[in-house]
Amino acid sequence: MKEPFSWDHYSDQPTIIRDKSLKRKMRRSGLPSLIKTFLIALIVLPIAFIITIFLPRKKITGKEFFGMGVNLEKDPSLPLELIRELGVKKLLIRIPLWEMERLEEYLAFIRSFQNHHITVALLQDREHITNASLTQKHLTAIFTALKNSCNTYVIGSTINRAKWGFFSVNEYLKFYSVAYALKKEFFPNLKFIGSNVIDFELHFTTHTLFNLKNIYFDSLGTLLYVDRRGAPENRQMGFNLMGKITLIDALMRLSFKTANELIITETNWPIKNTAPYAPTSEHECVSEKDYADFMVRYHLLAFATQKVSSVYWHQLISPGYGLIDNREGIRKRTAFYAYQTMLTHLMDATWVNYREKSGTHLLVCTTPRGVLHITWDLNTTPIYTYKEAA
Repeated sequence: MKEPFSWDHYSDQPTIIRDKSLKRKMRRSGLPSLIKTFLIALIVLPIAFIITIFLPRKKITGKEFFGMGVNLEKDPSLPLELIRELGVKKLLIRIPLWEMERLEEYLAFIRSFQNHHITVALLQDREHITNASLTQKHLTAIFTALKNSCNTYVIGSTINRAKWGFFSVNEYLKFYSVAYALKKEFFPNLKFIGSNVIDFELHFTTHTLFNLKNIYFDSLGTLLYVDRRGAPENRQMGFNLMGKITLIDALMRLSFKTANELIITETNWPIKNTAPYAPTSEHECVSEKDYADFMVRYHLLAFATQKVSSVYWHQLISPGYGLIDNREGIRKRTAFYAYQTMLTHLMDATWVNYREKSGTHLLVCTTPRGVLHITWDLNTTPIYTYKEAA
């Protein structure tokens, strides 16, 4: 990344832009787009809210639901062994476009995960946002090099945070258009995950879905973090996690710009006493036990909606928010084993029913081992119980 943008290798995200004059200048330039964002949201969001009660569930099984983020930077030799132990089959791997000189390293890392479904998240910087020809050149090189290893790409990330380089939705749509033009002309078999708004900021999502650009998202991606609200069952503006997913799903189904597939490409909780590795302040951080419980309950609630095709946990190895702490060797957190247990029960599960009463949640699924009942509340770790079919 070029100044004034820079990358924080502790938390795996850009640092906050310190140049306030630049931020003011760029936000002024993005004001017309922001006005459009709010106007579109003002029209579309009420309609989406109304239709949520009429939209049927899909038929999503555990086989395709679970995904994990892995990172070349953590230790290229470790993730394969750990992923095999964990049991997850779908992986998301980042390639920063500003690191094209390391492309061969990323290619070797991706190719090491044979028999796994790989999704590559292409991370932008300001130079690639403003230089379409450079973006075209680098995307072409990546798509060509990975033609036998990967056909699914997240195009851009965290588009509603200035430190990630975008100062408006219009800028993101132009950036995505470069990739989409390449797909149409040279790479028609690729699948693109677009939008990629972080947090529950639906005015930005709405603008990406309702625009006049000649683009199309093969899947709608969202970085649906709820960590600032604590437990995944907690509410924000009246919506808990399931309510947020339902509303995003309604927006997706109203739009003609995307296929009917919703993917959560990134989510986690930051962990206490891990600064500077935690991506947030200590106020948002949780204990390792809460991290494990919240992680499992997040997946259970998302699966219970039957509206999310996949959830990619961010990520396998990270001292500040991962299943594994690698500061002093490899230490598998409670969450590693909780994720492993969750996969054991749900990888071959089919949804049957979900209900919540007086704070107690029950998710019922069929599996080859019998009917699975999963129960939990805000103070307990989910319990898996098998019962004979009635």
